[in-house]
Amino acid sequence: MPPSLLLTRPQRAAERFAARVAGLGLDVVISPILRIVPVAHDADLLRNAQGLVLTSVNAIPAAGPGRGRPAICVGPATAKAARAAGFDVTEGPGDAARMLPLLQGLGPGWLHPHGAHVAADLPVPGVVVYDQLPQPLSAQAVDLLSGSEAVILPLFSPRSARLLADAARDARGPLWLAPISAAARDAWHLRAARVAVARVPDASGVQAAIESLLAAERSTDRTG
Repeated sequence: MPPSLLLTRPQRAAERFAARVAGLGLDVVISPILRIVPVAHDADLLRNAQGLVLTSVNAIPAAGPGRGRPAICVGPATAKAARAAGFDVTEGPGDAARMLPLLQGLGPGWLHPHGAHVAADLPVPGVVVYDQLPQPLSAQAVDLLSGSEAVILPLFSPRSARLLADAARDARGPLWLAPISAAARDAWHLRAARVAVARVPDASGVQAAIESLLAAERSTDRTG
């Protein structure tokens, strides 16, 4: 039996990733381990900002009307949503660390609306506009982990890796990890049968890591 893929990102992000990897032919179960909840903040501050740094699509509902204002976005999904909201978008390379050169010399008036938990600090004043609250896995996800077949687990952040490791501690079958970064890998505290860390810390890198796990399995099957 080929492995299944368990996606634990927030629902919309998980659905986007599922569509991205549909060609791999894997059975996919979506069970968000975090839910996005708006946080009270100074909306006028964001509406009047000269420009915004956007590292997640989850911040865009709080960003105020675009009105052609500049927005530097972490990657393509955030850029697409920001354009739809009316911003003049500069699209970044896919992760916060590699977008740092785009943030040099911005000057006053720029803000970074973000979640209560961030993976990297940016040199731009921040405003917390949402929280990422833990939630239990669905019954379908628990059943999947209770089976004997392998399950591929993409890990998109250190925090979600820790939460998922806690939730998967009673898993019976082999767990194959595809962490987005070494930090996400190191946050995992259970045994894993296979690990492939993304070479590029974005969705394309995680997809490539999943493909490498599958290729290694096919190679093992041929030689075995």
